[in-house]
Amino acid sequence: MLRPRTEPARHPDELRRFTVAERWVHRTTATLMIVAILSAAFLYLPQLAELVGRRRLLVTVHEWSGVLLPLPLAVGLGFRSVRADIRRLNRFRPEDRGWAWRAVRHGTRHAGPAGKFNAGQKLYAAFVAGATLVMVGTGLVLWFPHLAALDVRTGATFVHDWLALVIGILVLGHLRMAFKDPEARHGMRTGWVGRSWAKREHPLWAREQSAEPEPADPGGAASPETAPPDERN
Repeated sequence: MLRPRTEPARHPDELRRFTVAERWVHRTTATLMIVAILSAAFLYLPQLAELVGRRRLLVTVHEWSGVLLPLPLAVGLGFRSVRADIRRLNRFRPEDRGWAWRAVRHGTRHAGPAGKFNAGQKLYAAFVAGATLVMVGTGLVLWFPHLAALDVRTGATFVHDWLALVIGILVLGHLRMAFKDPEARHGMRTGWVGRSWAKREHPLWAREQSAEPEPADPGGAASPETAPPDERN
C-alpha cells in the first residue's frame, strides 16, 4: 500500500482538506490536461500554429499528454485518501440534489449546504473522467489510423474535436471559479483550509471533521469504523 509522507500539524483553526497524494493527482492531471488543450489549440488555430511552426513536435506533445491523462489517477488509487475522495465524488446524496436545484435557480452562492465536494464539483469530475476516456480512445484511433476503417476514423475525428471544445470550455470555467476563491486554491496548494471557509462553503464536511478525531493514517482517510457514511465501503 502506497502512503504519502506525513504532513505536520497545522493551526487549530484549519482543517486538512487534501493529502499530498490527493494534491499530486490533481496537479499532475491538471498539468497534462492543460498541455493537451494548449497543444490542440496550437494545432487547430493557424494564428497560433505560426508562432511555433514545429507541427510534428506539437503533435507528439499532444499525443503523449493525452494518452498519459489517466495515469495520475491510476497511480493515486494506491492511496486510501484518493480512494476516499473517489467514493465521495461517486455518490450523489440527497443534499447534492438540493444543492444542484438551488444552484440552477439562485446561483452557487445560495445553493445551500454541501459535503466535501458539492454537486457541481461531482458533476464536473464525472463528466471530465468520462470525457477523458472517450478522448483517449478516439485519440488512439487517430494516432494509429491504419488500425481502423475510414468511417471509424471519421467518427472518431468528429467526436474528438467537438468533445475537446466542450472540455476546453469547462476547464476554463473551472479555472475561473478557482481564481475567484483564494481559500480553495490555498487548500489545493497546501492541503489546509480555514474552518470558517469550510463552514461557509462545505458545512456538512466541516461538521463531520469537527466531530471526528484526525485519522492516524498518513493517507488522510478515516478507518472503516470511524469513516462518515459516504466513505464506508
